[in-house]
Amino acid sequence: MAGIRTPWARLSQLNTPLLRFLHSSGRLRHDLASAVAVPLQRRDARLPRALLWEDVRRILRAVDRSTRYGIRDYALLLMMATYGLGAGEAFSLRLEDIDWRRGTLRVLRPKTGREVVLPLLGPVARALAAYLQQARPRHTTFRTVFVAMRAPFGRYRTAGAATRILHKHAHAAGISSPFLGSHALRHSHATRQVDLGAPLKVVGDVLGHLRPESTSVYVRVALRRLRFLALPVPS
Repeated sequence: MAGIRTPWARLSQLNTPLLRFLHSSGRLRHDLASAVAVPLQRRDARLPRALLWEDVRRILRAVDRSTRYGIRDYALLLMMATYGLGAGEAFSLRLEDIDWRRGTLRVLRPKTGREVVLPLLGPVARALAAYLQQARPRHTTFRTVFVAMRAPFGRYRTAGAATRILHKHAHAAGISSPFLGSHALRHSHATRQVDLGAPLKVVGDVLGHLRPESTSVYVRVALRRLRFLALPVPS
C-alpha cells in the first residue's frame, strides 16, 4: 500500500467507504473495498432504538417550563412522545391542524402522504396552549405550530433541531444513550403501546405504517409481553 502505514492485519478493521476514499485519493494502489466481506442484515431485522418509558418521563420532568424555550421544548417533546411523531411530522404541524372544539389533531405522515386524525389528549392540549399563548413568537408569518424563537422566526426544516432539544433535556435528566436521535421518542412510544397490549394494527395506523411488517418489529423489544413467552428454566 502506498502512502498508508496501516498493517495488513488491521485492514479488516477499515470500513468499505474508507477503503474507497483511500483508493480514490491515491493512498491505496488497489481498490480493496469489493474484497471486504460484511454480513448482510435486512433493514427490518434491526431492533428499533427505544428508550425505557421511565426515561422518557424523566426527560419530560427535567424540562424547565419557567422559560419560553422550556415551554416550547416541553410541548414539542410531549407531543412527539405521546403520538410517536418524528421531527418532520411535528415540525410540519400547522395551526389549523389543531381542532380545539372537536379535540383532534391532524397529522400528515411525510413518507406515505397519509393523513391521520388523532385525539387531542388533555396534557398535550394544555402544553400546546401554554406554548401558543406564552412562548410562540407573535411576529412570525409562518403557520407551522413550531417556529424558531429568534428572528426571522422561520419554520424548522431539519430533524437536527429536535435532536438538539432532546439531547439538552436528556443530559439534564442524567440520561445518556447512543441513540438519542429524533426518532427515539417515536420508537419509545411504539414499544410502550405494544408492551401495554395495544393491537399492532392500531399501533401501525397511529404511526402511519403501510405494511404490518413495519410495526411487528416493535414486538421484539416489548419486554413485558415477551416475558410471558419465556419458558421456565429447568432446575
